[in-house]
Amino acid sequence: MKRRQFLLWLAAGGAAAAAWRYWPDEGIFNPCLPGPLPERLARHDLVQAAWDGVAPDRFWDCHVHLVGVGAGGTGVWITPRMKSLWHPIQYAQRVFYQNSGCAEREGTADADYLARLVALHSDLRPGAKLMLLAFEHFYAADGRLDLERTTYHTPNAYARAVARRHPDKFEWIASIHPYRADAVMLLEQAVRDGARAVKWLPSAMGMDPAAPGCDPFYEALARSRIPLLTHGGGELAVLGGAEEELNNPLRLRRPLEHGVRVIVAHCAALGSGVDLDRGPNGPRVPNFDLFARLMDEPRHEGLILGDISAMTQVNRLGPALDTVIRRGDWHGRLINGSDYPLPAVMPLFSMRALAARGYITAAEGRILSEIRRYNPLLFDFVLKRRLKVGGKRLAPAVFETRRRFIRR
Repeated sequence: MKRRQFLLWLAAGGAAAAAWRYWPDEGIFNPCLPGPLPERLARHDLVQAAWDGVAPDRFWDCHVHLVGVGAGGTGVWITPRMKSLWHPIQYAQRVFYQNSGCAEREGTADADYLARLVALHSDLRPGAKLMLLAFEHFYAADGRLDLERTTYHTPNAYARAVARRHPDKFEWIASIHPYRADAVMLLEQAVRDGARAVKWLPSAMGMDPAAPGCDPFYEALARSRIPLLTHGGGELAVLGGAEEELNNPLRLRRPLEHGVRVIVAHCAALGSGVDLDRGPNGPRVPNFDLFARLMDEPRHEGLILGDISAMTQVNRLGPALDTVIRRGDWHGRLINGSDYPLPAVMPLFSMRALAARGYITAAEGRILSEIRRYNPLLFDFVLKRRLKVGGKRLAPAVFETRRRFIRR
């Protein structure tokens, strides 16, 4: 069965995950149109207006995945399940991710992914940067590396090397598992090497943010004065080797109590979690409500932040996105991120759905769709600048994120 036939069958047959259950009005596959952006789009009022009030040198997209398949000695590793039709969801995810990154050629996928990222960056204004994420292995509670439960791994060394080769375009974010015996040493080395934060996805990496065993790492992280960027809420893009309850926002009280600045990815806007404030057997409530509780607790005001990446995906539209737009008092603590390459996974976004809910107009949706076919990164930024709920928009401060990653 050819790749496209297989994936169409997968999407239509109900075996796909995430938003693939919605029939995509944006198409199935990323056309990977070459840049630069055509002049009529680059000069369009929507693109120009997106930068109003946003200083390009303060624009750091905090959530850009650096992925590949390990071609060319990058050190990237993916589970063999992602290459096997016996694991159709993971197989389909890999194909979509490679297509979204325009990295489908055998033997050069990693280099092609990076080349595409560099090309997309050129349509941003000078001074803007992308923050590249390393991604840790899964580790068991005893500190043992568990490849069987690891989905993919992007080494710190690769993210660091790419950022050093392109200092005008990229910063990098380390990923270090707190259960490792050498975790504190690795953190200190990463900080010396210019890492701007630490990235976790608990359900995919196996750490429990509420575990006492994380305390030495939290103490070192607080001393380092760099933030923890950690996934919150349900996870569909990376199949985890552990329970999704590890992504419960209330489990982040522990690092907050140690004085760690915590950035909750996606504002935990998917799924539900146990209300741990009412005990381990408390009722399940939306994860976003648990995140909002942390945001509204005065003692955490200087420490808890929200990353708005992925919140405009078709399966996340609704109350959580409405709230972050309406809550102007939160805007100084919200941080823009794209979750690239997901803006280039065509079925995950729907301009029709956004327009139907009143976030954008149909005319804006048509222009955004055109931009997306050339540059999904720019599309993500311009879309978020157009969002409107009850006459309110996200403030420019949400997109001037550099200040959150400068050590003081």
